[in-house]
Amino acid sequence: MTGKRMGLIFFPAFDWAISPTHPEREERLLYTRDQIFEEGLMDLPEVEEYKPRLAELRDIARVHLCVPNVEAQVTDAHLIAAGSTLVLADAYMDKKISNAFALVRPPGHHSMRVAHGNRGFCNVNNEAIMIEYIRQKYGIRKVAIVDTDVHHGDGTQEIFYHDPDVLFISFHQDGRTLYPGSGFMDELGGPKAMARTINIPLPPETPDEGIHYVLDELVLPILKEFDPQLVVNSAGQDNHYTDPLANMRFSAQGYARLNEKLSPDIAVLEGGYAIETALPYVNTGIILAMAGLDYSHVREPDFVPGQFQMSRTMKATIEAIVQHQKDAWDRRDELTDTAVSRAGPFYRRKKSIFYDTDMISESQEESVKMCPHCPGYMTISSRASKGYGTSDRVFGAFVPLFACHRCREEAKEEYESRKTDSAFDYIYLQDKTADDYRCYSVHEKNERVY
Repeated sequence: MTGKRMGLIFFPAFDWAISPTHPEREERLLYTRDQIFEEGLMDLPEVEEYKPRLAELRDIARVHLCVPNVEAQVTDAHLIAAGSTLVLADAYMDKKISNAFALVRPPGHHSMRVAHGNRGFCNVNNEAIMIEYIRQKYGIRKVAIVDTDVHHGDGTQEIFYHDPDVLFISFHQDGRTLYPGSGFMDELGGPKAMARTINIPLPPETPDEGIHYVLDELVLPILKEFDPQLVVNSAGQDNHYTDPLANMRFSAQGYARLNEKLSPDIAVLEGGYAIETALPYVNTGIILAMAGLDYSHVREPDFVPGQFQMSRTMKATIEAIVQHQKDAWDRRDELTDTAVSRAGPFYRRKKSIFYDTDMISESQEESVKMCPHCPGYMTISSRASKGYGTSDRVFGAFVPLFACHRCREEAKEEYESRKTDSAFDYIYLQDKTADDYRCYSVHEKNERVY
């Protein structure tokens, strides 16, 4: 016995898939189920299995502006996947377990604050829902998210982009070579949260050695200095050398060692589409590592140690990325002061977002008040084209968890004033200070309260 006791939920959502042949379908965890049950991992005294539950609609509304409403964007499978993370969050916060792994699907890290549909296989963001639930219920303020999926966690980044108390670190295959085409080093966070977003775009074919260099030389030192109250791992497994949707060279042993070093409080499954050749071994390694058990014998049948090596060019590229982001982190206060002074009373930016799964094109304008007393309230206006001339026009006012009284009142005024504005179809209020979430239909003159 190691004294560790990890919490585990296994929810494969066998009744949900985007389509019968889509990579993100029910078969994705079939071989993992066989492996972990045949190996007896669920019966180990160091592993405590928990049963999932449905998340409440307000748990979703706390994070997402769902168009036209939460009910339209989620299925029971989404509510159970998100709810599973909340079960483990409660067990961890109540000190019943040392750490936790939500081995669930559908995934969520491409889902942004505004959710018009499915993008990157994601409707709602499981990690963000869990984090905001914990912050609301338990009063935690500082959280670090380390996204180890091969695809940039653009949704998670966007949700916390302006929050100086949430550190988001993502290492992923270079966005110039892979979906979603983002996650570059100049994406450092909003003006009041500069260098709280740290992106590490890695060259294709980066092996264990390269990813562990990033972990040892950049990620772990930043985490130590940031000193979060909670560390969350978006545990994507598509960096694996057999994954059909990417081009990296990570192994099951590499993943297990990463988990041991990172030592996340809670890990949540994201991507990973090599259902036979990767997921059973990677998940077994992660479970053993989190339980404090020996994972040295876990390896893929075709894996040969040392078969993937970094070239001099790749090594130099990765070292330069690490140094660049180290410098950004060290200059975070200076960068923040400069960005705030340049923004003026409000920081504004326009974005174009494409929902590759549902073929929706969204144009969005974001405005954040540069309040001297708090992170500042935000407004978003969004228009999504869904083909054949149809579109949804929405406006949202967002009050952050630690907002001052004045920002809260101004955001509520923005919400109320837009209710009679025929330029929009739906108006939203997301007030985290009061845990109050509202959706108003302009044409139906009807308000939903979550």
